[in-house]
Amino acid sequence: MKDVLNKLIGEALRTVGIKEVDFVVEHPTNLKMGDYSTNAGIKYRDKKDEIVNFLNKNKPEEVERIEVVGPGFINFYLSKKFFAESLKRINKEGKNFGKTKKWKGEKVMIEYTDANPFKEFHIGHLMSNSIGEALSRIVEWNGAKIVRANYQGDVGMHVAKAVWAMLRGEDSDAYTAGARAYEDNVEARKEIEEINKMIYDRSNKQVNKVYDEGRKKSLEAFEEMYKKLGTRFDYYFFESEVGKLGKKIVEENIGKVFEKTDGPVVFHGEKYDSSLHTRVFINSLGLPTYEAKDIGNAINKYKKYKYTKSIVVTGNEIKEYFKVMLQALKLIYPEISKKTTHLPHGMLRLPSGKMSSRTGDVITAKSLIEEVKKRVKDDEAVALGAIKYTILRQSIGNDIIFDIDKSISTEGDSGVYLQYAHARATTLLEKAGRNGNTKGERVETHEIERLLYRFPEIVERSLIDSAPHHLTTYLTHIAGSFNNFYAKEQVLNDSPESTYRLAIVEAFRNVMRSGLWMLGIKAVDKM
Repeated sequence: MKDVLNKLIGEALRTVGIKEVDFVVEHPTNLKMGDYSTNAGIKYRDKKDEIVNFLNKNKPEEVERIEVVGPGFINFYLSKKFFAESLKRINKEGKNFGKTKKWKGEKVMIEYTDANPFKEFHIGHLMSNSIGEALSRIVEWNGAKIVRANYQGDVGMHVAKAVWAMLRGEDSDAYTAGARAYEDNVEARKEIEEINKMIYDRSNKQVNKVYDEGRKKSLEAFEEMYKKLGTRFDYYFFESEVGKLGKKIVEENIGKVFEKTDGPVVFHGEKYDSSLHTRVFINSLGLPTYEAKDIGNAINKYKKYKYTKSIVVTGNEIKEYFKVMLQALKLIYPEISKKTTHLPHGMLRLPSGKMSSRTGDVITAKSLIEEVKKRVKDDEAVALGAIKYTILRQSIGNDIIFDIDKSISTEGDSGVYLQYAHARATTLLEKAGRNGNTKGERVETHEIERLLYRFPEIVERSLIDSAPHHLTTYLTHIAGSFNNFYAKEQVLNDSPESTYRLAIVEAFRNVMRSGLWMLGIKAVDKM
């Protein structure tokens, strides 16, 4: 409908002599102001009356009336027939309603979660996973072929610290013990640095044994968490695999992109962009840094899957670092750099403050899930819905303070609220023993009808902006509207309007179910 109105308004403006048209069509915040509104009457005030006359003479049958308000906003009110047809379409298409072809033909790889073996799967990984999975589903819903990737740091100093502690019999939290020793003990630091080299070159049988067993155990534990969260990765990439490739690429470009100093090999990002800085790509020990490994990872990912778009979801603490890496990649492999988008997200904290793996004050994903489960009668689907909703309800870049009480509120603005609304609609349809139809009588157009048809627009906007919070906000809006509808209207009775009301209930359930799926939240049938 928005496209129809855009075309109609454009024709109106050209008809009254305006050659270069410039206007917007959007939904008014207040439904009393119509279903669509345009600022064309303000932009071209001296032609306002002519524009409105043209629109009234040529308005499509889906538009009931057109009004001019305030300084010249032109508001469009859609007809009862339009809403009846939209309900019919929603219920006919069911789980396919709202799917678009916006990215049809695109091959998209989304990398997210990136939990590192030998360290805990903490709430930061939970945040990356929730965002990455939601984006993956939104991209898929919009017609793209999607593959999910997980890049994991299975080599590096964090691994060496854990292995050092494990060699000394530490099993419960080896990384924390090794990290403390590295900071506090000079001898331990030397030993850990030596172990780091041994892990890279596989030169010590005992170190290899401890490393291999620890890596296997970590990855198995991560798989259990992925299954719980509803994520299944298509590709796993590891630093141990891409480190050599990254180092080779950097060395081949010394003198062209990188500079060899007395010790490390560096990249002077500020030479290309004043907002960038210098970073080390090969350290003084001759080992590739995270930067070189990321170069290798980008190339390796493209070799495995010839994507048209690559999206990388990480915490925003590496935002500036990633800009430097992408600039270096651009100079070596411009096409791959052009295909790559970095989406940094904020931090997830509890009211007590930020977590720290250095001190051992890590808030694990498992512990948070279990704590929320206790508050929702041990229902894991509801607990996970509460957590994911809290993460996805606001813009990706913002930090989040996780308040358990708010996350499980049944009063609105929570995953529980959405799941409960879906369960209520399902129960109504089960009690009715039948679906509704739009041939039933109705006295008025209900607010919920004026929101449900917008679902495809919201889905497309969520894709374009890489912003699941658009969808989360919309689902919260329609849940509130549906609950008001349920409170005011008798759905299950013998009145002539009952079948139409059931059609509304069915349409709401279809949209809510699809929206929850895209957010990675289970649409429960009973609560």
